[in-house]
Amino acid sequence: MAAHAALMRRFAAQDVWHGLSMREYDVLYTLSKCDGPQRIGELGKHVLLSQPALSRLVDRLVERGLLGRCADPDDARAAHISLTDAGREMQRSIGRAHGREVATAMTAALTDQELVLLETLSRKLAPEES
Repeated sequence: MAAHAALMRRFAAQDVWHGLSMREYDVLYTLSKCDGPQRIGELGKHVLLSQPALSRLVDRLVERGLLGRCADPDDARAAHISLTDAGREMQRSIGRAHGREVATAMTAALTDQELVLLETLSRKLAPEES
């Protein structure tokens, strides 16, 4: 937990976020990995926020023009969330810079062998959902 907290502080202090919080970026990043629009409940499975907090965050990103919301054709009570072109470009821009910072932080602290071990252990502890 201490290592995670130290890395998160380091990453939060980076000058790469273009006015977004790391949580807002996390939503953009998560949506960038999806094949299409997502219901907020599905999005919530991949973002570490409560449903009400995620809804408020999505509202802010919609207002900023980074996300779009459209009615779910199968459920009139629900909506689908997707990246806009501006949101996709923002995610890519931040992602490139943030990725370089993550690589720098990890390779400065760990050997190649330790990085492989960390990846192996992380995949065992947090397997991808099917």
